[in-house]
Amino acid sequence: MKENKPSNLFLINLSTIIKGTLLFTISLLSLFSIVGMLTSLAYNYRISSDSLNEAAEHVPGGALYYLYEMESKVFSQYTPDQVDMPSLGEMAFRYATNVRFKDPRSFLGKEVPGFSIYDGEILVAGEGTNYTTMPIESEPPPEVLNKENEGDVRPAKDTTIEGDSPPSFTTDGRERVFLYFTHTRESYLPHLQGVSSPDSAHHSELNVTKVGEMVKQALEAKGIGTAIDKTDIVAKLDAAGQGYNQSYQASRDIMVSAQENNSDLQYFIDIHRDSQRKDVTTATINGKSYAKVAFVVGGEHANYEKNAKLATELHNLLEKEYKGLSRGVILKQGKSTNGRFNQDLSEKALLIEFGGVDNSFEELKRTSEAFAETFADYYWQAEKVQGEKSGD
Repeated sequence: MKENKPSNLFLINLSTIIKGTLLFTISLLSLFSIVGMLTSLAYNYRISSDSLNEAAEHVPGGALYYLYEMESKVFSQYTPDQVDMPSLGEMAFRYATNVRFKDPRSFLGKEVPGFSIYDGEILVAGEGTNYTTMPIESEPPPEVLNKENEGDVRPAKDTTIEGDSPPSFTTDGRERVFLYFTHTRESYLPHLQGVSSPDSAHHSELNVTKVGEMVKQALEAKGIGTAIDKTDIVAKLDAAGQGYNQSYQASRDIMVSAQENNSDLQYFIDIHRDSQRKDVTTATINGKSYAKVAFVVGGEHANYEKNAKLATELHNLLEKEYKGLSRGVILKQGKSTNGRFNQDLSEKALLIEFGGVDNSFEELKRTSEAFAETFADYYWQAEKVQGEKSGD
């Protein structure tokens, strides 16, 4: 009688091979599917260096010694006293629910109407800056934007800025900076007669474009060619039958057009006015009153870190020369805000809040000169470095 063992063994091995091949194929397809899903996610949901930084920044520095000590007892002599292992359960709960026990905003932000205005991140804090003094972004009542409801204005005295002498360096007639205004009619209460509400601080003629004119004059006094576009965004939206919440799309068209029509442009600055009150937006420097500035960065695009780097460098320069003038660098993203502010169009795009509703053009003039001086220092140093690299 013949034995069938070799034949059965062959069948078993063949079956195992087929199952293994199918398992490998399915695993490979699953891997490609997962990779495809991750790479197709919107940029603000992808894992990035910033995501890792955000996760790591909540781990106490002393806890790293604890982890090192688990690997090598050599580190035990350097471990600070009373250092505990970070709570993995708390960290897992935070990233699963986005609730942070030490940050009440994470409990209330989605529940309390209007609380989302504080749902930003302070990348660099200026003097007096915290989560209660962050720039406020709010839509004005429709009737405020109606020209027929506008009252008289108190004209600014002298807002003309002239250089004391010919600048040491110039851009030889080339325009390097582009100024524009997404919220063109944002204005200042000291210059609006009969207006006291911050929500009503809007005007079709006397507004942030006046600040832009002063910044332009101050920059050109430093030898930096500057272009300015004072298109009335509200009028543009009305003509297109669009709402105020589409302001950034309207101003985006203006910035894109500037980029296409003038290749000399390098820096793009969107000038705004904050809704915070005078105690938050005013600084006294050398006995004189200045309107503070705040740098706002949109976090919902792939290269926002470059915009944040530029804003941080300018903040640091302002701190060095005019301590207390800058409120810092604020990152904004999420449902309650635009999240890009057209900064995805250029790594050298800025959104700057010049003062608040209670600041005067006299204060804003001083700030415009201080900003231009600081920006010029940054610009000419950057040009020098670029020139040296080109020479190499």
